[in-house]
Amino acid sequence: AAATGIKRARPDLFVFTYQGDGDLASIGLCETLHAANRGEGITVVYVNNAVYGMTGGQMAPTTLLGQRTTTTPAGRAVANEGYPMKMAEIMATLEGVSHSERVALYDARQVRNARRAIFHAFDLQIRENRFAFIEVLSACPTNLHMTPVRAQRWVVDEMIKVFPLGVFKDGALNRPGE
Repeated sequence: AAATGIKRARPDLFVFTYQGDGDLASIGLCETLHAANRGEGITVVYVNNAVYGMTGGQMAPTTLLGQRTTTTPAGRAVANEGYPMKMAEIMATLEGVSHSERVALYDARQVRNARRAIFHAFDLQIRENRFAFIEVLSACPTNLHMTPVRAQRWVVDEMIKVFPLGVFKDGALNRPGE
């Protein structure tokens, strides 16, 4: 909501948000979806680490099935908590979104790819005032109770099975009435 207000008040400004999965896929889901659906000229960089990492390790909307957190000590179960939310895929269905992509940070090649994706999203805003969404898979070693190296391996072995990397929508706006 703040990004929309800034962009509308000052359309000349470059506006991006940096949001976690607890914010974007839960607390701020409504505002984010509606800004995307309206095609606001902002860029969203969304970090998915499958847990509320800054508040004690509770289950997030992206927590994997079976993943243990402080609020799901037996692991996330479909019957109780539902399925993980796949935000890049959800964003790709919205007519106002011009680009939706998921990247990761588990090795140097993936970091370069993430950088490229973020710069592409920034370019869409600068050149064409378009809404772009980049989801970044990242580990939270503290709340996974793993070393950083093991946590990066967990991203590769577990997260990418549920959240595959790739471009889900690129460039084509599908906005009837324009």
